[in-house]
Amino acid sequence: MRLAGMMRSHWAALRALLVLTAVLGVGYPVFIWLVAQIPGLHGRAEGSLVTDAAGRPVASALIGQSFTDTAGRPLPQYLQSRPSLAGLGYDALASGASNLGPESIVDRPDRPSLLTGVCARSAAVAKIEGLDATAASRSFCTASGRGAVLAVFGPRDRSGTVARPTRVVSVNEPCVTGSEPFVSSYHGVRVECAQPGEDYSAGRIVPIRGAAAAHPLVPADAVTASGSGLDPDISPAYAELQVDRVAKARRIGADQVRAVIRAHQSGRLLGFLGEPRVNVVAVNLELDSEHPVPGCCSGG
Repeated sequence: MRLAGMMRSHWAALRALLVLTAVLGVGYPVFIWLVAQIPGLHGRAEGSLVTDAAGRPVASALIGQSFTDTAGRPLPQYLQSRPSLAGLGYDALASGASNLGPESIVDRPDRPSLLTGVCARSAAVAKIEGLDATAASRSFCTASGRGAVLAVFGPRDRSGTVARPTRVVSVNEPCVTGSEPFVSSYHGVRVECAQPGEDYSAGRIVPIRGAAAAHPLVPADAVTASGSGLDPDISPAYAELQVDRVAKARRIGADQVRAVIRAHQSGRLLGFLGEPRVNVVAVNLELDSEHPVPGCCSGG
């Protein structure tokens, strides 16, 4: 009786294994594959590939690209994507972000803070786009593109505030020959530049907002990476900021560039989710096809 019971149990388990293997191991994958062949879904199932004028796949509409030369300098004839920290940039095998948050304002020897990264990128974008440095300045940033942060030393009150500073250091500005801190004094105390290897963690960290406008000319997506590092889109504001440079490089009118941007601009999903966006890869492909750079070839 015991042997017969064991045989029945094993036979039931074997039948369950065969049925589940047929349904989940064969039937379900085949069903999903058939669904992926439906017109309108097939392209997405194949990776949302984008082709050039010759029909060659050159990109995915879901993954951004860097439009730079071999030295990493932005190519002036193209819209530039937002920064990417996925591998060397837009590496789908290394998708990820810096994982730095809003409290990352003091540089480390091995890695700049998020604030300094934003400040440096903002200054670089302003230079590329020919913006006035003063007008393009960003809050809590120095003119040299570093986080405007002080370490203030001295006796503290109950709230932790240093009432009478005895020493002040601009922690993100290392001392170099002829350099001066972004502010000369703080509460009557001369500001020093940071010495390499010196620890300033005992001081109270004070970010200095400065006189920059509340809404800087360089938008946030131009200076911050997405969580995945693969975002193919930029904001309409960042696209507009680049219009004159792209038009000049291609020797066409700014309105011609704007027309291409509008053709590849999407609104909020379902009318209320997310923000309006412009697909950079699609815009650059159409620019190469319709308005090639003089002396160069079309089609990307």
